Amino acid sequence: MIDQGKKNLLGVLVDAVDYEASTFKIIDAAHAKRRCTVTALAVHGVMTGVADRVHRHRLNHMDLVVPDGQPVRWGLNSLHSLKLKDRVYGPNLMLKVCEAAAEKGLPIFLFGSTEEVLSLLSARLIKTYPRLQIAGVQASRFKQLTEAENEALVEQIRHSGAKITFAGLGCPRQEVWAFEMGDKLNMPILAVGAAFAFHAGRLSQAPKWMQDRGLEWLYRFCKEPTRLWKRYVILNPLYLFHLGLQKLGLRRFETEDTATPDRPLMYG
Repeated sequence: MIDQGKKNLLGVLVDAVDYEASTFKIIDAAHAKRRCTVTALAVHGVMTGVADRVHRHRLNHMDLVVPDGQPVRWGLNSLHSLKLKDRVYGPNLMLKVCEAAAEKGLPIFLFGSTEEVLSLLSARLIKTYPRLQIAGVQASRFKQLTEAENEALVEQIRHSGAKITFAGLGCPRQEVWAFEMGDKLNMPILAVGAAFAFHAGRLSQAPKWMQDRGLEWLYRFCKEPTRLWKRYVILNPLYLFHLGLQKLGLRRFETEDTATPDRPLMYG
């Protein structure tokens, strides 16, 4: 188990952890009915924090931020002389937590995506982990919720009996939601992005050899060039540029240089 604490990556605090440590933290919090907001950041997720001081505040107040992308792992290793051998890929972390939740009798809640995806996802998870209890599901409304709608969602999750919630709203909406709901739900909330679509069979994953070499972005770009071109063509080189500045000491990226959100956004 590897847990070397939070490390500064371009001003964003990322945990130097492996799958075992991440899963342990989440399951332990579920047993204790304790807040544990979790996100898995690839380059795009890190750069949302670099570009926005308010969002950087949210990320830096998450309980667990795992290095989802290989370039994020490489950045941590380079800047902090670490020896992380693998990333903590959000979709894989979701499965490991579901496996542990099934073994420990901890019901889960699935929030986000569409009703079709949730139906397929639920069926596949139960097939893979027959003892897994899915306490409830709720599709996204793909909008900002009213205060009443948000409170109804919180009550729905609370009353479902769930001990762990997975949020698949896309970056950065899911991180915003997890940050805002952490103290209201008092359970692990995992922002897992495209994991819902991957595990439902609605979106294909890059071959392992591409994932291992940090080329997953290229695979996804080829699949969805119109939607993703800005994310990869602009943000990836910018990430490398900023990483070079931090590595050479030419720019300080302060983790305290944030701005507190002035109001909840209540994405749903």
